[in-house]
Amino acid sequence: MIKGLIGKKIGMTQIFDDQGVAYPVTLIEAGPCYITQIRRVDRDGYGAVQLGFGEVNPKRLTGGQLGHLKANQLPALRFLREFAVKENDLKIGDKVTVAEAFAQGDRVDVIGISKGKGFAGAVKRYHFHGMNATHGTSDRNRAPGSRSSGTTPGRVYKGSRGPGHMGMDRITAQNLKVVLVDAEHNLLAVNGSVPGSRGSLIMIKEARKQ
Repeated sequence: MIKGLIGKKIGMTQIFDDQGVAYPVTLIEAGPCYITQIRRVDRDGYGAVQLGFGEVNPKRLTGGQLGHLKANQLPALRFLREFAVKENDLKIGDKVTVAEAFAQGDRVDVIGISKGKGFAGAVKRYHFHGMNATHGTSDRNRAPGSRSSGTTPGRVYKGSRGPGHMGMDRITAQNLKVVLVDAEHNLLAVNGSVPGSRGSLIMIKEARKQ
């Protein structure tokens, strides 16, 4: 069985164990997902399984998307994502649920898009130290300072850290522990925070660094 699912972030809460210890957890609506395509090494050059999540009105999908799904008698699914697998005995059209993919105590990586925060300065965006707030500093305490030199190279290198758009990046929260698996409501609770706002799309995979 594939150790991966597509889901939706619900929000954060806390769960108490038998000793009364509180664990901050993120609730995720994980699946159910459908297998919409299978990539094979001999045919495609790599092994992977494409999962579909989120049934929607067919009018919300393009003709190509609908044709891809209808060819295998699948419902209209809004989100399609690939998960790398080495060997599998799965078939197109199979349904993958949270109880089949994960169990309590598993370690997972959660991938999502971080919250967009608009234009931000270098101090907020990259945690620059800034200058002194006293001793003659009037408007330089949150300035980035020098980013290059004059004659050589005489310019700012590409990729230098500075002000700009903050957030909306693909982020992976690694090695989070699965605290709760609710098969009836398709819920997964992981210990800690995951990237993204409430309602955003996320991917849950088996942890690579266990």
